[in-house]
Amino acid sequence: MNPAVLIASVYVFALAAFLGYQVISRVPPLLHTPLMSATNAISGISLIGSLVLAGAGTSHVAHMLGCVAVTTATINVVGGFGITDRMLKMFGKRKDEGKTAAAAPSTEASK
Repeated sequence: MNPAVLIASVYVFALAAFLGYQVISRVPPLLHTPLMSATNAISGISLIGSLVLAGAGTSHVAHMLGCVAVTTATINVVGGFGITDRMLKMFGKRKDEGKTAAAAPSTEASK
């Protein structure tokens, strides 16, 4: 690999890591669920890219790194959707609330 390309790639990686940390650390807790959904979409894109890399077969090292990338991206996507689903269930209506409100007579109706 050309040294200039390698230096540019490391620079872009370091800049992306720094900016990603800065953005994520400043997100208020109320926005974590929408942010998780957006990062799941981005992780899905990285999963597609890792599948292409693993299947390209350019070299043995690229194939192994592609397999590792597919595994980690899949874990990230599945875990992210699991956490998002769990967070959204916290905001959902409970089953017991609807039954108790309908079963109990209101105090004003009995007067």
